[in-house]
Amino acid sequence: MAESVSIKPELIAWAIDRCRVPLDDLLHAFPKLDAWKSGEKLPTYKQLEKFAKKTMTPFGYFFLDSPPDEKLPIPDFRTVGDTSIERASPNLIETIQIMQRRQAWMREYLIDEGQSPLEFVGSAGNVRNPVSFAARIRKALALGVDWAEVHSTWEGALATLRDAAERLGVLVATSSFVRLNTRRHLDPQEFRGFVLCDDHVPLIFVNGADSKSAQMFTLAHEMVHVWIGRGGLFNLIKMMPHTDATERFCNQVAAEFLVPARKLTEHWDDVKTTEKPFHSIARLFKVSPVVAARRALDLRLINRAQFFAFYEKDQDEWRQLKARQKAKAKGGPNFYAVQDLRLSRRFAYSVVRAAREGRLLYREAYQLTDLKGDVFDRYARELAERMRNERG
Repeated sequence: MAESVSIKPELIAWAIDRCRVPLDDLLHAFPKLDAWKSGEKLPTYKQLEKFAKKTMTPFGYFFLDSPPDEKLPIPDFRTVGDTSIERASPNLIETIQIMQRRQAWMREYLIDEGQSPLEFVGSAGNVRNPVSFAARIRKALALGVDWAEVHSTWEGALATLRDAAERLGVLVATSSFVRLNTRRHLDPQEFRGFVLCDDHVPLIFVNGADSKSAQMFTLAHEMVHVWIGRGGLFNLIKMMPHTDATERFCNQVAAEFLVPARKLTEHWDDVKTTEKPFHSIARLFKVSPVVAARRALDLRLINRAQFFAFYEKDQDEWRQLKARQKAKAKGGPNFYAVQDLRLSRRFAYSVVRAAREGRLLYREAYQLTDLKGDVFDRYARELAERMRNERG
């Protein structure tokens, strides 16, 4: 008979609360869970290992005297209403840690390559005019004021913005789950994205579970953080920003970057009496209808009651659309093509290059990319081919 492991019952309760896995799912997997939680019975070593994996809890935590105080390693600007969010999910915590490890490797790689610090990181200084700030970022990215309008789709505009950021030296990673584990979904209601500032390799992570138009605002918002030189975690529930003054300013600049006040005002008279004015604005600037509505609110083209009425309606339509898409979903995008987004193409290319030149062990390359053996080799070949084709 397997020997039980002596652990504190409160650690079981803490792991249950922390993991956000439905309690019924945990009870189905561990029928004696209530007894473990009360201290009436203890799990075996093997049962505890399985429980740790199921609840995404570091195994060693179960041998502590009390639950650890897990703190996010970056500033947290998320809110629900006017209240800060106290606990982050294991999926979010692990995602931040993964990005920090990749950023640390990339920083060392670039310094070895002789790259100097990036001048635009933290270069905002005392500039506090959203219009001039947005113009400064557009100039650095080599984008015109109508850069989004020339694209026919949100996907095209988002790709242009992401590629421009990477050319400038910003890593942009986008994923909707942790590593390659499609069962560990990232919840856009928990966070939209985050930025890790660094003078050699700033990194922006965008939650890929969000719509493409919402990802546009997240990427623009986090770009402003890079120019200010301040990292942080972001969600923007109901388009209401954190009370932090810098966070509010980032939203103002991102809004001006994506939907310039002058251009929106010019178009407003043409769309305000149409059935869906915010959708018309959204299609023009390649943002979400909610961002378009919020911009109209900021410019006092509509009032708060009109904004929130539209917001609730839009969210209902979004949930219905997601349900229809899920019901119709078959297969998925090409696995190797989406790794450019998940990893950041610039980061992936650097890892592949370092491994092939013998400056990085393949074992370490596998750990950094979550791709192993033949899968890593095929991705490396396809990445090189895509880059050659794009260069012509």
